[in-house]
Amino acid sequence: MLGDVVKIFIPTALTFFLGLFLTPFATHFFYKYKMWKRFSRNENVIHADFQKIHNETDELNTPRIGGVIIWFSVLFVVLLFYILSLVLQTPVSEKVNFLSRNQTLIPFFTLIIGSLIGLVDDLIQIYGKGKIAHDDSAWRKWKVIIISAISILIGIWFYYKLGMTSIHIPFGGDLYLGYLIIPFFLLVSLATFSGGVIDGIDGLSGGVLASIFGAYGAIAFINNQVDIAALCGAITGGILAFLWFNIPPARFYMGETGIMGLTITLATIAFLTNTVFILPIIAMALVVTSGSVILQSISKKLRGGKRIFRLAPIHHHFEALGWPSHKVTMRFWIFSVIFSIIGIIVASIS
Repeated sequence: MLGDVVKIFIPTALTFFLGLFLTPFATHFFYKYKMWKRFSRNENVIHADFQKIHNETDELNTPRIGGVIIWFSVLFVVLLFYILSLVLQTPVSEKVNFLSRNQTLIPFFTLIIGSLIGLVDDLIQIYGKGKIAHDDSAWRKWKVIIISAISILIGIWFYYKLGMTSIHIPFGGDLYLGYLIIPFFLLVSLATFSGGVIDGIDGLSGGVLASIFGAYGAIAFINNQVDIAALCGAITGGILAFLWFNIPPARFYMGETGIMGLTITLATIAFLTNTVFILPIIAMALVVTSGSVILQSISKKLRGGKRIFRLAPIHHHFEALGWPSHKVTMRFWIFSVIFSIIGIIVASIS
């Protein structure tokens, strides 16, 4: 038991301090090459409430690929322990290695691939030209197609390689899906990815995602999936290092290279821990954020342009009401921690 705790604690602490160490060098690089958006969202948004709360100067002068710090730190730590286990081949080196085929290979792969695709998206918006640099609807559709393709491949791995054919319903037993586990994972992955719109205020996404991955680390530990718990710990450490420099005023934004990899990885871990129906509880902040956008869009279409919220996502609604951005952020953090704790409790007793 103590050895398992140490196995989780070491990568968590290492990714955190590695992220802190790397950030000054990364920040210098980001600002040297002006790695921020070329075009402001104000160009396509005419609503007065948005223009009132949106700081165009910050958006066009703050780097947007800070998520690199998260996944690079995780990548380094995972590979470090894996290589040590191969080179040293001692009980200790093998114990600390947490890259395993049945637990962490797929979420680690998902994190890196998703983050690299997100990095390409960020670079397009930084250095691209034409409609694609404005993140137009056609490019957003292509992103959904790419995410869908990755999700289908992961679903196939779950079904054919890991023999995953059912999902657990809290307090209700297991639901057999068979090969339908593949399209079901696709739906969950896209739904989780849609929660990425939470990356809209300094510190908001970092604090929320840290509590979510921390909760899944606890759930994996309870399930005796120590490798997954260690990976969640490493990701949490990387997010906290990012958050250290992302609190207002943000030194950089997470960008798609952070959001894309983290959200898809979250869906993957939810399936591997057999807690997919608890995911909406733990990730309630993402659900509410994504849901507010969906409800706003439906309301506009069905009610002749009438809105439910002054702005969507909902965190901008609170800003439009006059809440300072730091108040919105910290209340979202509290909200996320509370639901993360509830999720851990439900997972442990169901």
